[in-house]
Amino acid sequence: MTGNGAPRPTAFLVAMVTLAVLACAGFAALGNWQIARRAWKLDLIARVEQRVHAAPVVAPGIDAWPRVSAASDEYRRVRVEGNFHHDREVLVHASTELGSGYWVLTPLQTADDAVVLVNRGFVPPERRERATRAAGEPIGAVNVTGLLRISEPDGGFLRRNDPATNRWYSRDVQAIAKAYGWTRVAPYFIDADAASPQAMPDHGTWPAGGLTVTAFDNSHLAYAITWYGLAAMVAMAAGHLIGAERRLRRRRVALSRS
Repeated sequence: MTGNGAPRPTAFLVAMVTLAVLACAGFAALGNWQIARRAWKLDLIARVEQRVHAAPVVAPGIDAWPRVSAASDEYRRVRVEGNFHHDREVLVHASTELGSGYWVLTPLQTADDAVVLVNRGFVPPERRERATRAAGEPIGAVNVTGLLRISEPDGGFLRRNDPATNRWYSRDVQAIAKAYGWTRVAPYFIDADAASPQAMPDHGTWPAGGLTVTAFDNSHLAYAITWYGLAAMVAMAAGHLIGAERRLRRRRVALSRS
């Protein structure tokens, strides 16, 4: 009601109710989106949990590359055999439980002359130079076991990959292959596990493998409840306004008849 006790103009009430309806619809839509995200996250968690504990299978070969997808293959435990080309490694900025540093991505050449990028693990900034950890490099034919990961295009949050200056913020397989002139490169990379071959298995060996994050935050239900709660609050506020205006108008009619 207005300051002198008179009813508000009808146009004002219509505008307020319209805004309330739009706000309720928006908040409810956000709540529904969070419910859908929760269902997707639960499916992801169940899928990853099953895959990371399964026995490793042979990594998809050239013929299977066109069919590789996140839904069917990501986080699947795989194994691949070949020879590392350590002189062609690529460093990608990383933030891990061990701190900030770099992922060491090393091309592995397989028997069919294909290349699979292997994320051998994490190194801190002081181990960025290959010479500081060359003693831990596996030499000759190796059998790598790890988790299949899907390429990460474009870059990291607010930081795009810059191939011209060799600055990488995501493990973008296609961009890295193009920058280095590699052909017949698998459309995925492999996060090597901690048990994959490292020449010196003591704690001072770098890079440190087995750091793939497989535990995912799932707060979507809490977010959904928050959005639905906001929708309910707006609806109650609109209902209170309409009720107050009705009472005021009935009172005004009754006074005019007395």
